[in-house]
Amino acid sequence: MLSTMENDLARILVSEEDIRTRIRELGVEITDTYRRLGAEEIAVICVTNGSIMFAADLLRQIDLYAQLDCIRVCSYQDDIKPVSVPEIVDNIRLDISGQHVLLIDDILDTGRTLERIVQVLKGFRPHSLRTCVLLDKEGRREVGHEPNFAGFTIPNEFVVGYGLDFAERYRNLGCIGILKPELQNPPEWH
Repeated sequence: MLSTMENDLARILVSEEDIRTRIRELGVEITDTYRRLGAEEIAVICVTNGSIMFAADLLRQIDLYAQLDCIRVCSYQDDIKPVSVPEIVDNIRLDISGQHVLLIDDILDTGRTLERIVQVLKGFRPHSLRTCVLLDKEGRREVGHEPNFAGFTIPNEFVVGYGLDFAERYRNLGCIGILKPELQNPPEWH
C-alpha cells in the first residue's frame, strides 16, 4: 500500500532497500579509503537539512571514530531554481585543522553548493577533504567538482524523499522519487 506522500510521486527512482544496501557499501568504501590513509578518526561535516537522514545512516556504517558537525547553506532562491552563489548560513564550529574530513551532502546538481562548501572548508586547513553525495544528478554540472563517493547517479528530474524536499515536504519519505510535475508548483498548502 502506498503512503499518501508516495501517491505524489510520478515514480520511485530508488527504493528504501536499495538505499540501505548502497549505504552499507559506501560505509565499507569510506572506511577502507581512510584506513589506507592511516586515519583512525574522521571529521564528518553534514550539509543540512537535506543530508541529515543520509549522514545519520551512513555514519553508522563507517567503522572509524567520527566527529560530527553541520553546515547550513542556502542554495535555492525559490524551491526549484538554484542560486548562482550559494550562501553559507551557518558555518561549522568543529576545529578541522589537520584532520581527515568527509563532507556529506544529499545531491550533487550544478556543483555550485559543493564547490562553495569545499572552498570554505579548505580555509580551515584540513589534512584531507573528501566529498560524499547520495545522489549525483546527470547533465546539470556547471562546475567541475566531482564527488569522491556517490550513492546513485540519477537523471535530471526533480526528486524528493530521504531528506530531499520540495517546500520542506517529503523529507521523511523512505524512498527517493520523482515528484509529479503538477505538484512542483502547487497552490498554497495548509
